[in-house]
Amino acid sequence: MDGFDYFAFFVIAVLVAAVVVIVVELGSLPGKIARARNHPHADAVNAASWISLVTLGLLWPLAFVWAFIAPPSSRSANEGDSVS
Repeated sequence: MDGFDYFAFFVIAVLVAAVVVIVVELGSLPGKIARARNHPHADAVNAASWISLVTLGLLWPLAFVWAFIAPPSSRSANEGDSVS
């Protein structure tokens, strides 16, 4: 083995580490957003985002959108009910 082989192993290790960091950051993003917005279902949003790793990201967009949407019980009673 020469220096190029060691360099190739180093590059592969850095790429694998980068992929792991990116997956962890994206997996925790909806939960962090929900907690920052004081979402009442922040734990469920966080669980859905981590479960999406098992489903290859299928649930991740749902968890991401869910982190931004307030449930109907937390919205004001008069919001959207105005009569013109």
